[in-house]
Amino acid sequence: MTEPRVLTEIDGPIAYVWLNRPDKLNGVDLELIDELIAAAEALKSNREIRAVVLQGKGRSFCAGLDFGAAFKNRRRVARFFFAGPRTVNRFQKVTAIWRDLPVPVIAVVHGHCYGAGVQLAAGADFRFTTPDAVWSILEAKWGLVPDMAGTVPFSELLPADVAMRLSMTGESFSGEYAAELGLASGVSADPLKDALALVELIVERSPDSVAATKRLMYANRHGGLRGAYRLERRLQARMFKSKNTAIARKAGTAKETPKFGPRTFG
Repeated sequence: MTEPRVLTEIDGPIAYVWLNRPDKLNGVDLELIDELIAAAEALKSNREIRAVVLQGKGRSFCAGLDFGAAFKNRRRVARFFFAGPRTVNRFQKVTAIWRDLPVPVIAVVHGHCYGAGVQLAAGADFRFTTPDAVWSILEAKWGLVPDMAGTVPFSELLPADVAMRLSMTGESFSGEYAAELGLASGVSADPLKDALALVELIVERSPDSVAATKRLMYANRHGGLRGAYRLERRLQARMFKSKNTAIARKAGTAKETPKFGPRTFG
């Protein structure tokens, strides 16, 4: 029997959700996306839950998209990527859905936090990390743009030039530096302890006011989420067709330095 990609355990007012592909450093495939969305949807209707703690089993939080596993069925990938003009696709929904939960969602990061992992963490309301965790908005390595709804929280949490640099270069940075930038909410050797300390404070307040405050804060940050998601999809569709994307993917797989052709976008 295949192990579930996502595990959920409810302990009193706290729902613990784990990415469960430790042998793949919790790399994201299509099944994990489906299971993570299903877990979030199930928690959304649970009125007893006061907080969600999102973690990764094993040595890492999430090492990003598992291209080899995810792209075995390209038709299914296309279905996941497609979305109408007034909705999000499934790649975006798996990170954006955590904002819709009427309780705080706290990501606890350790080990690798790459690509889809950074976007998933950014989709949480709070992020606590170990100082030696390695973060990277890794899509740049593959000639892509961040396309899992991450650019919305990136623009909220980071100055524009910092968000652009990290997204353009794909450079790695520590959990300690993520906290300095404001991308992580806190840093310590025991981020789960910090997350639970915050939960203790939050559960002291009315669940209604907490839920209403979360909705209010996100609604007032800026408008046009759908427009932002549409732009992500449009640019990513362009990147999928680029010859330089193929070069980046081939070089990344071979662990070689890519040799790009002339710019074809813009």
